[in-house]
Parts: sequence; structure tokens; C-alpha cells
Amino acid sequence: MLPIGPATPSLLLQRRILSLPNIVNHVASSGIGPANTGAATSRRFAGWCIYLVILCGAFALPLREFVTYARHSDVHSYVLLIPFVTAYLIYIRWKQLSRELSSSWGYALLLATAGTGALLASLHFAELGQNDYMTLLALSFFCFVIAGTFLFLGSKWARSAMFPLFFFAFMIPLPEAAVDFLENASKEASAEVANWLFLISGTPALRTGTVFQLPGISIMVAKECSGIRSSLVLVITSLLAANMFLRTTWRRALLVGAVIPLGLLRNGLRILVISLLCVHIGPEMINSPIHRRGGPIFFVASLIPLFVMLWWLRQREVAAQQQRAPENPKSIPADVPIA
Repeated sequence: MLPIGPATPSLLLQRRILSLPNIVNHVASSGIGPANTGAATSRRFAGWCIYLVILCGAFALPLREFVTYARHSDVHSYVLLIPFVTAYLIYIRWKQLSRELSSSWGYALLLATAGTGALLASLHFAELGQNDYMTLLALSFFCFVIAGTFLFLGSKWARSAMFPLFFFAFMIPLPEAAVDFLENASKEASAEVANWLFLISGTPALRTGTVFQLPGISIMVAKECSGIRSSLVLVITSLLAANMFLRTTWRRALLVGAVIPLGLLRNGLRILVISLLCVHIGPEMINSPIHRRGGPIFFVASLIPLFVMLWWLRQREVAAQQQRAPENPKSIPADVPIA
């Protein structure tokens, strides 16, 4: 038996140390400590949303002009869908995005400076064509959006949302010089592919550059036959599908790289079909709907091999993951998570 007396100083110190966890839990539950970061995170996201609303209001007139331009553009009509797809990508990745929010002032100021420069350039250079003017406006708006992202959410969040933010850049129309270069390159390459298809099909054709002399008609491959808009949409679709359904870098690169020959083959096949219709039915088929409005049909046809290739790459990737997985999961220790 021990006598019960006043507590010694060492015993009091031991009791105070043991009570520290309870004090910390009480402070956290009362919202005075790290648990309060949830409210700070909500305030940052709310500030980001308010910033975007104010930014759209400041760019209201330029954005209205941009929408009108894109609706009637022969090349850049797809840009109107990019903001909605970007918002959807952020939505489906929301739980995986970083919650360590901060303010990256350096990146924000750099991007805000770039956005201001693009906006001033669009207002200063009066000789710019409409396409280049819209390119600078969209570039300025894009820079301010990303600057606000770094300002309110920080670099860690931006890094975790890298693909959606990168994808948002597709709303910027290509400069006129880039469009002309791609159209000319695609026109020449499509004429080459069409020439090979004429040889394979046994159609007699005499080629002079991009002009084909066929029985009863001469056909010239013009810029409108380059299919630049369909090719750009095909590239964007392949990037989106590769990021969402594939995990290995080389399979993603293979899917995106296959778009170039696939687009050229689509253009060459379209030239072949229209030429055969003109040869076997009549020259009036050059003005038929399949020539004037047949682009979407051939675009959908080009999506079929793209999705078949995506399915095959996905199946091979899943099979490779299963082969690398342990044959007997029960042998794995309990504290090791099984993917």
C-alpha cells in the first residue's frame, strides 16, 4: 500500500503532457486550427469564381465579337466548345485536384503582363486582319484566366489541373500565317495521297501539281480541300481521348500521331470519291452535295479507325497492367494497398 498524498511535480507534468492531444483535438474541432483550412479553401475558390465572372464582364464586348467570328469561321468554329469541355474536365477531376492552395504571384504577374501586351497589340495594330485580331483577343483572355488561377489557387493546383488548363488554350484561333501554311501543306499532301489512290483504283489520271486530268474533267485540289478544320478537330479529339482513356505516354503519343496520316487519307479518299463520281456519272457531280457539304460525312468516317485504334491501345494497356500485377494478391501484406 502507498500513501495517498499531494501530487508530485513530475506527476503533474506527466498528466499535462497526456492531456495535450485532447486540447489539440478540441482546438481543431472548434475551427481555430488546421481544420479551418476548409473555409480558407472555399474562400479561395469563391474568389476565383468571382474573378472569372468579373473578367468575363470586362471582356463582354470582345467575347461577343469573338463568338460571332467563330460561328461564321470556316476553320475555327470548334473554339466555342473548348471552354465547356475544359469545365467538364475540371469537374470530373475535381476530387483528384490539389487542395494545397496558395498565391503564386510571380506566375500571375507574368501571365497578366502577357495578357495586357496581347490586348494592347490587338488595339494598336490597326492593319491586323480579323483572324489575327481575334487571336490576340483570345490570347489576352486566356492569359488573364490562367493568371487568376495562379493568383487564387496557386501553382500546385494548376499543376494538378495541367491538362484542362492546357486544353483551354485551344480556344485561341491559329494566326493567319499558320492557317495558310497548314492549308498549303495539307493540300499538297492530300494531292499526293489522292494520286496514290488513283493508281491503286486503276483510274487514269494525269497529275500536274495539284491538278488532275481525268477522263472528261479536270480537278484541282484547292485550299478548301485541305480539310484543315476537320484535321484540327481530329487532333483535339485524339488528345482528349488519349488523356482520358490511356495512361502510358507512348500509347498516347501513338494515338495522337496517327491523326496526321488518318486526316490525309480522309482527304485523299474524298478527292477520289468525288473524282470517280464525275468520271462515271457526269461532271455535274462536282457541284453535288457530297462535294459541297460532304465534309462531316468523311470526318465521321475518319473517327471510326481512330476509335478502333483507341480501343485496341486501351485493351493492350489493360492486359499489360494485369500481367504486371501479382498473381496471388493474398500474399501481399495487409498494409500494402492493391491498385
